[in-house]
Amino acid sequence: MSPAAAVPPSLPAGVGIRAAEPQDAQAIAQMACALTDEISQRLGVQHFALEPARSATLCAGLLAAGRYGALVAWRGREPLGFAGFSESVALYAEGAFATIQEFYVHPDWRSRGIGAALIAAATRLAQERGWTRLELCTPPLPQFQRSLDFYAREGFEVTGGRKMKWVPGS
Repeated sequence: MSPAAAVPPSLPAGVGIRAAEPQDAQAIAQMACALTDEISQRLGVQHFALEPARSATLCAGLLAAGRYGALVAWRGREPLGFAGFSESVALYAEGAFATIQEFYVHPDWRSRGIGAALIAAATRLAQERGWTRLELCTPPLPQFQRSLDFYAREGFEVTGGRKMKWVPGS
């Protein structure tokens, strides 16, 4: 990542970022549902079927088990955005790394430094944990070119391919 990505951005007054705890699961699940709804609406295709209650239960369990992590931006008790990630290992990455699978900032708080602060917090966490890299998933283009441009400004680079999935029973 570029050196500019390491400079902590300033946040609006009263806004802070912290690591998620299991009790934050409901807020994270609601934001994940908002994220997947926004992606589906822009694409005109329902790719996701998240249910808030089920997602909150799953999130709480994964956070408690250490299998999922999240950084959450808050203003008081109001969640403003989050970066959800999981750790993995790979030979191509030369060890442990993390993938930010979900990244969301509430539309009312976009372009106000929240996203940049979440990325800065994630890069600090990567350094603390000794991850060799951070990868992230981006929504499809051209509908989300603005997101891709944001990630590039924050020091990420396109590395290739498309994300594919296999679902048991399909």
